[in-house]
Amino acid sequence: MRQHFYGLSVALIALNVLCAFLWPTGLWSLAVIVPFLVVGFNDALQTRQAIRRNFPVLGNFRYLLEMIRPEINQYFIESNTDGAPINRENRSVVYQRAKKVTDTIPFGTQQDVYREGYEFVGHSMRPQHVDPATLRVVVGGAQCKQPYNASIFNVSAMSYGSLSQNALLALNGGAKDGGFAHNTGEGGLSSWHLENGGDIIWQIGTGYFGCRDEKGNFHPELFAQKAVDPRVKMIEIKLSQGAKPGHGGILPKEKLTAEIAQIRNVPMGDDVISPPGHSAFSTPIELLNFVQKLRELSGGKPIGIKLCVGREEEFIALCKAIVQTGTLLDYISVDGGEGGTGAAPLEFSNSVGMPGNDAIVFVVNALRGFGLKNKIRVFASGKLTTAFGLIRLMSLGVDVMYAARPFLLSLGCIQALRCNTNECPTGVATQDPRLTQGLVVKDKRTRVKNFHGQTLRTVAEIIGAMGLHSHRELRPQHLRRRVSQFEVKSWEELVEWVPEEAWLSTPPVKWSKQWGDINPAHF
Repeated sequence: MRQHFYGLSVALIALNVLCAFLWPTGLWSLAVIVPFLVVGFNDALQTRQAIRRNFPVLGNFRYLLEMIRPEINQYFIESNTDGAPINRENRSVVYQRAKKVTDTIPFGTQQDVYREGYEFVGHSMRPQHVDPATLRVVVGGAQCKQPYNASIFNVSAMSYGSLSQNALLALNGGAKDGGFAHNTGEGGLSSWHLENGGDIIWQIGTGYFGCRDEKGNFHPELFAQKAVDPRVKMIEIKLSQGAKPGHGGILPKEKLTAEIAQIRNVPMGDDVISPPGHSAFSTPIELLNFVQKLRELSGGKPIGIKLCVGREEEFIALCKAIVQTGTLLDYISVDGGEGGTGAAPLEFSNSVGMPGNDAIVFVVNALRGFGLKNKIRVFASGKLTTAFGLIRLMSLGVDVMYAARPFLLSLGCIQALRCNTNECPTGVATQDPRLTQGLVVKDKRTRVKNFHGQTLRTVAEIIGAMGLHSHRELRPQHLRRRVSQFEVKSWEELVEWVPEEAWLSTPPVKWSKQWGDINPAHF
């Protein structure tokens, strides 16, 4: 695309110069065309904005509109009848932090603080200083030989194929520079994940991409060869994801290149759709056996699972299996049903899977009930974009958080919603080299690092303002929610929190009749 623009530009300049000599009265055309050519060359050569690199001249109209964004945002905020925060506001915060420009605002609160559902934390009359560098959590229990000291905030699962190689290089480079982890997604461990040396969480999905045989079954030797790489810090078994729980991952054939097909060990020409379930196990006990197998093959690295909670009794069966076998997971990643993806069936995205708040409360309570909360870390993801979002989840018992959307925004994503067409205009979610060249890795990896660092700085400031010394002190009573115009309750009051080990002796009332039928030998 850039080459075509250069060629057309040179031809137009030559034509205008010729016309100026032959017909001096045509000199006026130079004054019209040359400025556009200058702008176009400048757009194509600059590295900060992918839209302008990929669409010289025309791309500037998008940024002209962005110049009046505050006024447009204010209009939509004031005209939003339910008072809910506007997504574009969170998007603006991401852009500002990624570019390391001011993220302060004039005129105060931009939310209706009296609407039902509004949440906030209370500040202290004696604020403390919290060092952002301390916002880390050790992942890996007694059965783990190589525990990982993780940042509380990391890049969520996004596969090579779904994202471009430049997007992965920038995300992993930012993770390397900022000291946080980058989840590969289920599409396999590629060279683009490893090139910059950032910490990797290798996700193993139902397709076993990168560690599968010709029939699509798990291949232990291939897994071991890659899992021992020192850049791979943790292994994650993906059971399901929030955007399409119970449905396999989808890579449209338009985005399947020969390199991606080789990495995944799949044929060219068809959509790549992962099976809905795993073939390596089919019961809770078999899942834990698989966990132990991966732990041994990887040299004792932390092993976790990712799931969107569906049938609660199946998770209880897994907890029973952990207690019965003594085999621990190192972490459980909870994805809310509202989570995003590049491609999902509409009904699955909208109507399948437990929403994030409900799922987190349930998982935390179940682990507490079985005496496992202090032994297994809880991760969470699902439409997470702000520092307050991190604090609210930690208040509910989450240890570590994933995010995809804001890190994509820090790369320059404009939410064009072309992820599944191979036509992403910013070069983030496409395999088209004419578009991926617009995403300049050196510039965008810095923005990824900036967004992460600025967000954690704000997390530390808010925790300090609350009078706390550490994120480890956050509890449900710190998070408050307006339940009506005249009443506010803390999450300690809103939820019945299960005492530690309570379910080992007394089953919860909700499950008392079927408790004995929930069997760790089957889901």
